[in-house]
Amino acid sequence: MYDVNSTKATEFIDNQEILDTLEYAKKNKDNKELVESLIERARDCKGLSHREAALLLECDDPELMEKMFKVAKEIKQRFYGNRIVMFAPLYLSNYCINGCVYCPYHAKNKHIRRKKLTQEEIRQEVIALQDMGHKRLALETGEDPKNNPIEYVLESIKTIYSIKHKNGAIRRVNVNIAATTVENYRKLKEAGIGTYILFQETYNKESYEALHPTGPKSDYAYHTEAMDRAMEAGIDDVGCGVLFGLETFRYDFVGILMHAEHLEARFGVGPHTISVPRVCPADDIDTADFSNAVPDDVFQKIVAVIRIAVPYTGMIISTRESMKCREKVLDLGISQISGGSRTSVGGYVEEEAEEENSAQFDVSDRRTLDQVVNWLLDLGYIPSFCTACYREGRTGDRFMSLVKTGQIANCCHPNALMTLKEYLEDYASPETKKKGLEVIQRELANVGRDKTREICVKNLKAIEEGSRDFRF
Repeated sequence: MYDVNSTKATEFIDNQEILDTLEYAKKNKDNKELVESLIERARDCKGLSHREAALLLECDDPELMEKMFKVAKEIKQRFYGNRIVMFAPLYLSNYCINGCVYCPYHAKNKHIRRKKLTQEEIRQEVIALQDMGHKRLALETGEDPKNNPIEYVLESIKTIYSIKHKNGAIRRVNVNIAATTVENYRKLKEAGIGTYILFQETYNKESYEALHPTGPKSDYAYHTEAMDRAMEAGIDDVGCGVLFGLETFRYDFVGILMHAEHLEARFGVGPHTISVPRVCPADDIDTADFSNAVPDDVFQKIVAVIRIAVPYTGMIISTRESMKCREKVLDLGISQISGGSRTSVGGYVEEEAEEENSAQFDVSDRRTLDQVVNWLLDLGYIPSFCTACYREGRTGDRFMSLVKTGQIANCCHPNALMTLKEYLEDYASPETKKKGLEVIQRELANVGRDKTREICVKNLKAIEEGSRDFRF
């Protein structure tokens, strides 16, 4: 039944193909020559198939794993350099009619505080985020056609883009809402969203249906085929993800790579991003209820092999993970992280008391955005607040063609420096500003083209004098 070009979820994510792939990986994991040949071939940055990637994930030879990690780091450096894009989630509403057993928003949870932001409350949340220094948001909301209709989401996007506070502005709004219709995806496209994000949770149909017993989300096919509808509607950039720990990690690892292959085959461009969250505690949810928890060492290998398999795709890690965990996976493949996040509705303006919890999950990394930026600078990264590609029309296949040829660095590197400079001038603590200015000065030497470097230096000076929003 497996057909990468099919429009049917159960054919492009074929259960038997995944089981056969896992069996193949298990059978060949000790074939050192084969594994080594795949690692070596990965250096050409053309990616690997889901079956080849599954074999690398299964390999537990320490020497070969070290080589895998080395290649993942090389690929990350080649395409993304030392830039890390910053974002924050914004929760609009936790009303939800689904019965997802791993999420505290589930309809049967009667003691979570339900809340939906008004447009004025959204305005206050956005100003709080702007005052931190954020330029890129990911909108989150539960699925509830009555409380959270598409019209509410569209109005909220319009509100967010309209708010200019001091030097603050949200320049890119990504949207993580429930699977919807082609017509609604067209409306989101017209509203100027960046990436449409939807996590599959698990690709195992049987497990998926058990985990989603009630509500619209219980329809496996409708949910899994959502990215096809979004791309049919003209949304160029889509973001996939699974919630590792719901099903065995090997199964969902193969599933998400098959999904990427399907989008590439059908639309000529794979996912713009892949997120790798793990199940974590939340109100009414205990991770002990899930027996497939993924340990840190396995998690690091998952990140590394995804980077090898889909070298051009951005990878996201959230504040679900601890500082220690995030540090370990940054150079293995992660290109975007959140900072200063609140996962409760209205949590940026006023942090909730514990007994009034409306959060979707517990945050492990509770540092402020400035502390995260400071930490990244110490690690040798450039915290980037860039949103230029989306605003310059470099999306979908246009973005991917620039990434694959390596030309994207000619834009991304100077844009990262200029947006970091904005952050340092407007929001940074004195210590962070000092470190950041030193990094900018050092990194200017790595801007490839003389003319680009000259323009960048000129723009950095203008930013210091009060101008904003330069981009290549």
